[in-house]
Amino acid sequence: MTEAQLVDNLLKFISGGPSTEEDFNLMAMQVFAYQFENNQPYHQFCLQKATTPRTVQSWQEIPAVPINGYKSLTLSCQMLEKIGRVFMTSGTTKGNVKGKCYHPFLSVYDLSMIINFKSRFMQEREKIRMGVLFPTEEQMPNSSLAHYLALALKEFGMEGSSYFLVKEGLNFEKIFSELTKSEKTGEPYALLGASYSFVHLMDEMQKKERSFRLPEGSKILDTGGFKSQSRKMDLDSFYGSLWKKFGVPRSRCTNMYGMTELSTQFYDWGNEICPPVKSGPHWIRTRVVNPLNSIELPEGTPGILLHCDLAHFNCVSSILTEDTGVKTQGGFFLMGRASGAEAKGCSLAVEDFLKSARE
Repeated sequence: MTEAQLVDNLLKFISGGPSTEEDFNLMAMQVFAYQFENNQPYHQFCLQKATTPRTVQSWQEIPAVPINGYKSLTLSCQMLEKIGRVFMTSGTTKGNVKGKCYHPFLSVYDLSMIINFKSRFMQEREKIRMGVLFPTEEQMPNSSLAHYLALALKEFGMEGSSYFLVKEGLNFEKIFSELTKSEKTGEPYALLGASYSFVHLMDEMQKKERSFRLPEGSKILDTGGFKSQSRKMDLDSFYGSLWKKFGVPRSRCTNMYGMTELSTQFYDWGNEICPPVKSGPHWIRTRVVNPLNSIELPEGTPGILLHCDLAHFNCVSSILTEDTGVKTQGGFFLMGRASGAEAKGCSLAVEDFLKSARE
């Protein structure tokens, strides 16, 4: 199957509405066959596991690449000279090694984001005035989150939507002015950005003794956690503070869980109860597994999240993360980063992948 044929099938699948398990499986087999044929490191990894498109019967059997494999190998089906966009992870404290995800074009990525965002965050609204607490794409061209937020503003932001981050940091006065305007006009408002940016904003509001009661229909979206860029807050305190400072009910405060190594995002339905259930659209599936053997764990048992994202067609669709979670009805609970035996299992999975992919 050519890239053009696969992409056409994916665009139809993503825009076609809810799918059955059989439909998902058929599409997953197409994506796996394409990646097996065109992604050389992944091809070697699959052969070491005696796994090919002929032996795989279901999407659960597709070999998953440990997420840190993106930091060591070029995982791309298309030649690098034909790549239109590269998204890079934020790196690590040890040597600042960054993972890279290669996208020949963004038509599949963008459709995945737009349909999912409209359904999960916008819901009943077509447009809303937005404020973004994150750099622009021009400021961070290799950031998948910058592109995601730019898409949100472009597709769903009303006139007057804007960014609030300047070289010196958050433009607090502009933020306060916009939120005050929303209070006075009664026009709903949406604040979107990194979780740590909201902490900085609320700290400044505390200093200035400011708070707001945004109109009914206002929304908040946060993502990415705190990443040592602000003081840490437990989830219950964080969403309680958002409600107190902005007057937005916790049921309208949505967290997006995503990563550079995927082309699809997960959302919850608000944070009245923490942790909330996270779930994705019909073109992504999640399993909770033992990181040493990728065997699926029973519902209610903590393990490592393994995602199969069909929109991530040029790299590898099946990813073993380093995030812990618990499978539950309707999705999963996101518990945090792996530690202890789980972290060791993830490290061993990375070693196994790198060894086999290079042989």
